Amino acid sequence: MLGTSEGSIVRATLRALVEPRRLLPILVVSVALITAQVRFSHAPLWAAFGLGLLMCLLFIAVAPVSYRVLFPEGLDLSHGGIRLLLYATVGSGVVLTSGFVLPKLLGMGPTFLTQPTNLAVCGALFLVGGWGLGRDIGFEESLTRERARAARFALEAEQAQLLALRSHLDPHFLFNTLNAIAEWCREDGAVAETAVLRLSTMLRSVLAGVRSATWPLAQELELIRTLFDLHLLRDPDLFQLTLNVPAGMEEIPVPPLVLLPLAENAVKHGPAAGHRGPLSLDVTARGHEVEVAIENPGPSRGPREGSAGLPTVERRLALAYGGAARLVLDGGEVRTRVTVTLPRAGPQPGVLT
Repeated sequence: MLGTSEGSIVRATLRALVEPRRLLPILVVSVALITAQVRFSHAPLWAAFGLGLLMCLLFIAVAPVSYRVLFPEGLDLSHGGIRLLLYATVGSGVVLTSGFVLPKLLGMGPTFLTQPTNLAVCGALFLVGGWGLGRDIGFEESLTRERARAARFALEAEQAQLLALRSHLDPHFLFNTLNAIAEWCREDGAVAETAVLRLSTMLRSVLAGVRSATWPLAQELELIRTLFDLHLLRDPDLFQLTLNVPAGMEEIPVPPLVLLPLAENAVKHGPAAGHRGPLSLDVTARGHEVEVAIENPGPSRGPREGSAGLPTVERRLALAYGGAARLVLDGGEVRTRVTVTLPRAGPQPGVLT
């Protein structure tokens, strides 16, 4: 496991070193050192250049890698004394091997970088440069991880909130329906039985929708139709319902329960508020999109303060489709129309909606 971790650190460090924002200053410093090495050395040009290039490459590759391997969590002097000694030993070994032992073995003359004073400076550059580059790469990785973690937590929090909200069903509607069923049990057992069965079907669909990532548009429309039917059971003259769903639209995937609050609002702020008249639901195919429009009698003043219907739908659409879905509320003085436009391809994969 340790070997795998160190190998990962080495690869990640080397990849980070060739990023332009690090590679450019590294090249500037390296070119300056190699130029000084060639200009102020008495050894042959090729030898001075080759030795300067080798020392720079070793410093760049070994210094930040060795720092990050020895201090994967950053420099900690209280517990990292031995590791710090190892880091200094690695630096001294690289500098002395490349700047003292190798020139002796090759019989090279004196060069700028191999002078004793300059070798000490090279050792300091190794230690400080490795620390600076390694620390910068470590901070960048930590920042990337924390940003990803924060984004993940934000998404999880949003999804948790939407998971609770997407099972929203107007409690007043449920209470009124249950009260109506209680009355029908005394007056009309057949109607009461029908209402219980439809309410049971509706609640079963709501629970299924809470657990599902997507479901077919037909299932969403069936749930809405059941909602309308329950209202009409309580008051057959409450509104005249018109549904227009062309063939081929049934299997389009949509976020479960995303349209239900719009249907609730259409009845609640329309016929149930005293605005009798026709209520319609139209589905229209428009290229790569599908448009669902719900129109009810009565004016609209937009989302009311503290309301959860439209804001919930808008947040869910933004999360599910990444901005590709649209909701438009057109509230006139006589009728209100809300239109939802969705990509036919369905919600983005991997997003809880």
